[in-house]
Order: sequence, then structure tokens, then C-alpha cells
Amino acid sequence: MRAVVLAVALLAFGSAVSGAATPARPAPVTVFAAASLTDVFPAIDPRETYSFAGSNTLATQIANGAPADVFASANTTIPNQLYAQGLVEKPVAFTRNTLVIVVPKSNPGSISDIYDLTKPGVTVDIANSSVPVGSYTQTILKNMNLTSRIMANVVSQEDDVRTVLTKIALGQADAGLVYATDARTVPGQVKVIKVPAWAQPKVTYALAVVAKSPNQAAAQAFVREVLSKAGQAKLQAFGFLPLPVGIVADTSLQH
Repeated sequence: MRAVVLAVALLAFGSAVSGAATPARPAPVTVFAAASLTDVFPAIDPRETYSFAGSNTLATQIANGAPADVFASANTTIPNQLYAQGLVEKPVAFTRNTLVIVVPKSNPGSISDIYDLTKPGVTVDIANSSVPVGSYTQTILKNMNLTSRIMANVVSQEDDVRTVLTKIALGQADAGLVYATDARTVPGQVKVIKVPAWAQPKVTYALAVVAKSPNQAAAQAFVREVLSKAGQAKLQAFGFLPLPVGIVADTSLQH
């Protein structure tokens, strides 16, 4: 009988030691991220919980108390605004992007360059200016002195870049402006037309830990994962651009 009791006690002790050696993984963090990060973030870390939408929409949700742990925006302006309000910790830049024109595979508008978007009868779909990609689009039009001529052909302005992409792929407009990385997600469904490099705005993404997150350590760990060599390599594999060498991670110093 004593042998049985001793065996049970040893088994219980062994289980306790085994449990101590393999601590439970922290609960997944909730990441609110720009729609253009829909494919790459789960590839960097599939264990987290993601909510993808327009950066401005997500920022409003965070301001209203939505339970997010990390915020990743397609620009630096919105995270800096939240930081100024004490809603997120100091943002850090983590990748870059460029804009391209996409047209349906059949190219019904016979679009070959951005100037063709001014032709009578051509229909254009863009994101609204409150969304980073929409703001970047307006910068391109302004830089090329095409704002009034192209806006005259705009038939819809969307809440995020993926909606623009979907509508073009479905042939609901002749052309749209999206991030280069988004165009890569629908191979064979759209044709890509480059925007002149000199007209491109500086498209820099930033992320930050939400100040009220109850999972600060895990949230910081996710930020470090994105900034790591492996995270950066994954971003570049999906078409995102590396930050310039020597860039200051403090996005409050960027414009």
C-alpha cells in the first residue's frame, strides 16, 4: 500500500516539474492593422488575432475603446495622432510601399499610363482621402497636376484599399490606384501600370502598442517580431519595401 502511495506521489511531482518546464504561451494579442497588411501579418505570426480595415477606421475604434493590443497603420500620421492623445505608445516605422494603377485583365478602358485616366468616359475608383492610400493617391494627382481631370472621372471612393482592388478585379471600373503589394494578391485578375517614381509620395507604415492593452509584454513581443530580420524578410517577400538604411524609428521625426 505504501508503495502505491509513493508511486502516486512521485507521478504527481513529475507532472508538476514537467508543467513548470513548459510554461503556457501568453494569450494571442489582438492586432488592428491596415487592410494592405491582410496577407503578410498572418504569415509573420499566424497565432495572433487580427482585425484588418482602413487605418482611420481602426484608429477611431481604438479611440472609442475597442480592445486592441497593437495598431499598425499604413502611414505615420495616424499613429502619431493617437500617440499625442495618449492612446498608444510611441510608434515605430516598420516598412514602406508604393502605389500603382490597376485595371481589369481585359483593360476595357485601354489604359496604358496615368494620363489615360483623364480620357472622357474612363471610370476610376480610388480610396477616400481619409484613408492613407486615398491621401497618397491625392498626393500623386497633385504632384502630376492631374487632380481636377482625374477626379472628374472618379465614380467611387472606398473605405480601404482592398475594396478598390476588388472592384477593379470585378470590372466595376476601368482603373484604380492601390498599393503595389495589394496588386500582387490577385495575379491574373488585374494588370498593373506603374506610376512615375518622381510623383510617388513617401509611403511609410508605423505600428504601436495600444496604451490600455492588458497584454503589454506580448504586444511588445509582436512589435519586435515584425521588426526582426525574419519579420522584415517576410514583408519583403510580400512586396513591401525595406526602410532606408539609418532611418530613425521614431516616426514623430518624420513627415
